[in-house]
Amino acid sequence: MKEKKVPMRMCVGCREMKPKKELLRVVRSPEGEVSIDPTGRKAGRGAYVCRSAECLKKALKQKQLERAFECALGEETRASLLRELEALEAAE
Repeated sequence: MKEKKVPMRMCVGCREMKPKKELLRVVRSPEGEVSIDPTGRKAGRGAYVCRSAECLKKALKQKQLERAFECALGEETRASLLRELEALEAAE
């Protein structure tokens, strides 16, 4: 039997290729709202980041998410992304 191919994605924070299931999807909806997508199924443009606050902070500092979404992120959006990630880490 043939082995299934594991989809790989690059973390925008640390720039490492990892299996898609190990990463967290951040999505910009068609309305322009940026949020974390724990299911990986929300509509919109997505970017992947490791499930660690350090990688998300690095991606925000280097403006990698702004580059991926082709829009500017405000301070409120940055803070809400960090809060969402912390809530997800606490739930695990």
